[in-house]
Amino acid sequence: MTTRDYLTIDDFDVNGKTILVRVDLNTPMDTEGNILDDMRIKSHIPTIKDLEDAKVVLMAHQSRAGKKDFTTMKPHSMVMSQYLGKDVKYVDDIFGTYARSSISSMENGDVILLENVRFYSEESIERSAKDHTGTHMVRKLSPLVDIFLNDAFAVSHRSHLSIMGFTETLPSGAGRVMEKEISSLDRGIKGGERPCIFVLGGAKVDDSLKVAENVLVNGGADRVLVTGVVANVMLAAAGVDIGPVNLDFIESQGYKEQITRAKQVLDRFNGKIGIPQDVAFNDGGERVEVQVSELPDGNLPINDIGLETIVAFCEEIKNAKTVVLNGPAGLSEVEPFALGTHEIIRAAINSEYSIAGGGHISAEIRNLGFEDKFSHLSTGGGACIDYLAGEDLPGIEALKAAASRYRLNR
Repeated sequence: MTTRDYLTIDDFDVNGKTILVRVDLNTPMDTEGNILDDMRIKSHIPTIKDLEDAKVVLMAHQSRAGKKDFTTMKPHSMVMSQYLGKDVKYVDDIFGTYARSSISSMENGDVILLENVRFYSEESIERSAKDHTGTHMVRKLSPLVDIFLNDAFAVSHRSHLSIMGFTETLPSGAGRVMEKEISSLDRGIKGGERPCIFVLGGAKVDDSLKVAENVLVNGGADRVLVTGVVANVMLAAAGVDIGPVNLDFIESQGYKEQITRAKQVLDRFNGKIGIPQDVAFNDGGERVEVQVSELPDGNLPINDIGLETIVAFCEEIKNAKTVVLNGPAGLSEVEPFALGTHEIIRAAINSEYSIAGGGHISAEIRNLGFEDKFSHLSTGGGACIDYLAGEDLPGIEALKAAASRYRLNR
C-alpha cells in the first residue's frame, strides 16, 4: 500500500476489471477537424498500457460549447489507436443505451472512448462530489465499472462532474499523468535540490503573485525571477514609469490593483525577487533595448526583457539545481521578442531538475525541440499554476477523500 494520501493504479488489482479513466484529450484542432498537437493524447499512453489486462473506458472532453472546435472525440480515438497499436473504439454516446451496451460487451484488453462529456449539460456545473452523484451520468455508468481513475490533471482545478462524481461511488485513484504531475510539482514547490529558482512570466499576474508568495513563504524557492507582464507590474510597483501603453494594457487585463499587491510582495521578500534591469521595446517591429533606469518618455510596448537581464537571469538559472518556469518572458510568438524566453529555456536545461508549467512556455520548449531535456513538462495551464500557488485542486482533493474511505473499508 502506498504512503501517499491518494491511491494510484498500483493500489488496485486491475486485471480483468472495468476501469473508467478520465483523461484530458483537449487539443488544438483546425477547421477541418484535424488534430494539430497530440501531446496530451500521447501523455496518457503509459496509463492505458498499465491497464492492458483490464477493460478500459476512456472519458474526455474537447473544447467547450460555443467554440469552433467543440466537436466529437472520433479524431482523438484514431490518434490514440495509432499510439497504442490497437483499435480504440469511438462510442458516440456518453451514458445512454449504446454506451452502456458497449461497456458491458467489452473483453480484457479492449479500450473504448466515450463521446465528449461536455455534450452533456451537467458536466460543467461546478459542485461537490456528493452533489454530482445524483446525475444520470454517475447513476448509469457506476454499476458497470469497478474502478475510477482520474488522469486529467489539467482539468482537476474544476469541480466538474466527470472529475468529481465517480469518486463518491467507486474505488478511485490517480492515473500515471496525475501521479507524475503531483510528484513532480511537489518537488518544485517543496524545493528539491538547492538552490531552487522560480521564473514567473506571461500575463497571469494575480496567479504569478500567488505562486511567488507561496514558494517564498514556505521556503520552497530561494529566488523568484519575474518576466513578461508580471515583470512590468513589478517594475511599476517599484516606482518605475513603464509608460502609458504598458499601464493601459495592465489595466485592460484587470490587473491594475495588482501593482499595489506586487509592491507588498517586493517589500516583504526584499532581495529574493529578481526584476529586470533592462527591457526590450517594440518600435514598429524593431527590438529597442533600454535600461530600466533610463526609460524614455515615449509610449512603446515592452515586449521582452533586455539582454543584460537575460544574461543575469540565465546565470542564476544555470547555477540553480531546481528550476521551475511558468509563462514566457515576452511576446515569444514574434521573433525579435522571443529571445528572453528561448535563452531562459536553454539555461534551464542545465539544472539538475527542471519543471515547466503548461501553456505557452511548454509550447515554446517543444518548438525548440527541448521537450526531452526537461525533467517535467506539465500538461496543465490553470491547474498547474493553481497547484504551484498552493491551492487545493478539487479533483485531487476528491481522490484524497476517496482514498481515506477506501482504506477505512479495507
